[in-house]
Amino acid sequence: MTAQEPEARRLPRARRRAPAHWLGLVLVGVIVAAGLVSFVWTPYALSDMAGGRLAPPSAAHWAGTDRLGRDVFTQLMIGARIALVVGCGAVAIGGAIGIAVGVLAAFATRFADDALAAVFDILIAFPTLLIAMLVVAAREEASLGTAILALGIGLSPIVGRVTRILTKRVLSKDYITAARVSGTGWPAIVLWHILPNIAPFLGVNLALQFGLAVMAEASLSYLGLGTPPPNASWGRMLQEAQGTVYTAPWGALLPGLALFSLVIGVNLLADALRDRFDPAGRDS
Repeated sequence: MTAQEPEARRLPRARRRAPAHWLGLVLVGVIVAAGLVSFVWTPYALSDMAGGRLAPPSAAHWAGTDRLGRDVFTQLMIGARIALVVGCGAVAIGGAIGIAVGVLAAFATRFADDALAAVFDILIAFPTLLIAMLVVAAREEASLGTAILALGIGLSPIVGRVTRILTKRVLSKDYITAARVSGTGWPAIVLWHILPNIAPFLGVNLALQFGLAVMAEASLSYLGLGTPPPNASWGRMLQEAQGTVYTAPWGALLPGLALFSLVIGVNLLADALRDRFDPAGRDS
């Protein structure tokens, strides 16, 4: 690299991406704040239909009203709450199942390991949304709890495959051999050596899965398989607004923008985590 090359090219990747990382933090922070505030306050009750049909944004209704006269901003806030609850719940379930099975696969015999790896690959070949739809159909009900469970199960193969790869990488290290020679049991090795070493990289993957879960929940709600009324969901808002998109575009644009902002913000934060825990990439 010569002295004539631009200074920006000599900066570590993490510093070059810092503005994008801050943008991700702002996007996610705004939506998290809206979702948390919705637990204690919203401009209107969700069932309030006194605003007039398809009223444009105004001082009384900051984001206008929908075809039933409900305040769109109130629905956006509650939709943020639903997205966060579903995303966190699905990641928790998918992470618990995936990490447990992935670690077991890494410790299993070669035959069992190959079998579990094949199962992971087969399940990953199916879209997460399709697996979630099958789980919802099996439970024969559409509810918030069902959506969280379905998406958690759908995400678990991805987490399991990543956990298996990371665990096998750690098992090849010298300090694992030393721990085994010293008489340390496998449960203690997993707890004190494997999980702490794979946690940063799993955190990046789980952050990405959060965005995937939010998108999948919106898709389920759009299809009528997600969170049922009276709760608001960005996906169902999009479905309800598609018939009035030309006469009242705010009904479709705003929930779509909120969904886009949350997913992009989470992905940017995942990039920040990857830069933080990837020493090779930080200086590239």
